[in-house]
This record gives sequence, C-alpha cells and structure tokens, in this order.
Amino acid sequence: MTEIIYGHLTGRALNAALGDLADILFSCVKNGASVSFIQPFCLEDAKQFWQNAVFPEVREGKTLLFFAKAHDRIVGTVQLQTDLPPNQAHRCEVAKLLVHPEFRKRGIATTLMEMLEEAASEMGKSLITLDTRSGDQAEPLYILLNYKIAGQIPNFARATDSERLDSTTYMYKILNPVPA
Repeated sequence: MTEIIYGHLTGRALNAALGDLADILFSCVKNGASVSFIQPFCLEDAKQFWQNAVFPEVREGKTLLFFAKAHDRIVGTVQLQTDLPPNQAHRCEVAKLLVHPEFRKRGIATTLMEMLEEAASEMGKSLITLDTRSGDQAEPLYILLNYKIAGQIPNFARATDSERLDSTTYMYKILNPVPA
C-alpha cells in the first residue's frame, strides 16, 4: 500500500510543486473533469492557471492549497477560498478538488476535504459552499461528506470535449452553526 502524505502548500513550495499540479489538472481535464477548461488544453495551459490564478491568491493568504503526495509526487489537491466580501466573511468556498486519475478510489479526495473542513472550522468559518457538475462522480462524494444540495442551474458550463452544456449543482455544508 502506497503511503499518502497530506499538507498544504505555501511560499517557495508552490514553485517546486508546479509540475505536479499542472500534471494533475491536465490529466483530470483530459479525462473529462469539468473544472473550467475545455479541449484543446495542454500542460502549458495548466501551468499558466496555477502560476497566474492560484499561486498569487495563496501567496496573499486568500486561498489555502492542500495536497496529497505519493511516491514523491503530488497526486491530489483542493483549494479553500477565503477572500470573500465583508458580508460573507463567515463562509468560504471549495475550488478544484482534483485527484490524478491514476490515484482515484483511495480515499484521497475524502481526506483532502476533511483537511479543508478542519482548516475552515479553525478559521471560524461556519459555511462552506461549492459547485460541481450535476451527476459528476464528485457529487456523491460531497453528499457522503454531508454537503446539502442548494439547487441546480441548467446549461451552466460547456463540456470539456463537446459543445454540450452541462448543469451544475450548488452545495453547502454548515460547520459551526451561528447562534440566533
């Protein structure tokens, strides 16, 4: 059994992780993951996403970036976005839960989400929100983790490999109920 090491990335570790993170994103999109990108999508596109969209947010403390590592390579990741408007400071958002296709069905996504939830709770967040493609393999995982469905929006995002428009499901989880 392969040992999986978990943690979160900051500072200099971000640049060292770029290749692994790009490979995960590229591989997930190649396998049909609905995570904002469409084909054609190359490894360089994935690197640009991490460097330009995610790393600055992590460096500024607006996003926490969690990882799972096996065989000295990052094989899973998820982001906790905390930089929300003042009237939403009590909540945070999940973004880009990704597990490399070669490492799925090993509990990595569940553990990453549990780490994310613990961090959110420690930050005093009482609500976590997310969206996922309706009917996607992630939706049952979120339900098992006690996320509730808030609703669906039809024709929300284009499929990765065709002109088809897929629905998205918005979900939430209350962590620490706010006193009335």
